[in-house]
Amino acid sequence: MSSKVFPWIRISIFNLFIIATIGVVLRYKIAFSLPFIDQKHLLHAHSHFAFSGWIGQILMSLMIAYLSSKTSESKFAKYKLILLFNLITAYGMLISFAFQGYAFLSIFFSTVSIILSWLFAWMYWKDLNRLDKQTIVSHWFKAALIFNALSSIGAFTLAYMMANKIVHQNWYLLSVYFFLHFQYNGWFFFACMGLLMQKIIHAVVPQKKLKQIFWLFAVACVPAYFLSALWLALPNFAYLLIVLSAMAQLFGWYLLLVMIWKKRKEIEGYLANFSKWLLLLAGFALTIKLALQLGSTLPELSTLAFGFRPIVIAYLHLILLGVISLFVLGFIVSENLIPINRQVILGVIIFTSGIFINEFILMVQGIAAIFQTVTPFANELLFATACILFTGLLFLNLGIKKS
Repeated sequence: MSSKVFPWIRISIFNLFIIATIGVVLRYKIAFSLPFIDQKHLLHAHSHFAFSGWIGQILMSLMIAYLSSKTSESKFAKYKLILLFNLITAYGMLISFAFQGYAFLSIFFSTVSIILSWLFAWMYWKDLNRLDKQTIVSHWFKAALIFNALSSIGAFTLAYMMANKIVHQNWYLLSVYFFLHFQYNGWFFFACMGLLMQKIIHAVVPQKKLKQIFWLFAVACVPAYFLSALWLALPNFAYLLIVLSAMAQLFGWYLLLVMIWKKRKEIEGYLANFSKWLLLLAGFALTIKLALQLGSTLPELSTLAFGFRPIVIAYLHLILLGVISLFVLGFIVSENLIPINRQVILGVIIFTSGIFINEFILMVQGIAAIFQTVTPFANELLFATACILFTGLLFLNLGIKKS
């Protein structure tokens, strides 16, 4: 099974390197000057390729690997075309967004990417139902597929507005946040939790409690979208529902942490030290994310969160890099799906360091902006941090190729 999934993992990690390369260019343009680059277009290319070429590609590959491990045959031949065409559309979005922004080609590739995600969801759902034994893993994966499909509403609304040059700030923001929420907190998070359940289900964790945790997150996910819309004039009952959803997710995470702590000896038996630290850091980042999410329900903090760009960027990167990317790398290492050598380990360590340095600088910059103070050399430091992330992923890719 690992030989079948390895090529797709290798491609996905190389895509992450491309994302880091674009990040260096974007940060260089902000800190210095690069007049022939359209910042907005390249930023759209950066984000769309990150979602489709890195996270979407790797999660689908790992989910297919799970199916293969539960059956007598590899499922990669069945899903090969979907993975291949998803890769093509990801590169199509990368190139078209970089040169055109929102135009015919970029919208075309985005639309095809969404249709492929629907096709994957339909096929994968059917294959999950065919498994002899249904576990909590299937619950998380099915929810991930639903939320991925749901996020396309925001993407289509946004594409329609951009194509028809409809300028309405509130609708624009609501569409963007709808897509981001059900990608970050739906598709990405629930798929990762499904992968995590594979690791802890061996530790004889009570299935009933795992289902309770799942439903806390699943039911809270939809109303939690309005955490991104607290700047609207929402009625009191809606605000109460939002607070309860944030509390439910934090409580669900607390219950899972307590459960993992009680079974830590059994779970550690399935983890190498290197992967254990990556998963711990991802868990730490998720704890911060859920706490910040609950804190943002306070009107004063909500105003700060949406009013300062460095804080918004720090929060989004905390999820995509600190939570999702670190977890995926930790999971891959724990499953021995990539070769481990000194170059790979060094690359992951440098990359991880870059993530937390990036978060620290963005947070300092955001806090300084709150007090109407300029952070000295912030843009230059962020450019240097982007170079650290680039270097880490360069070592990681070279180490994988070397082996």
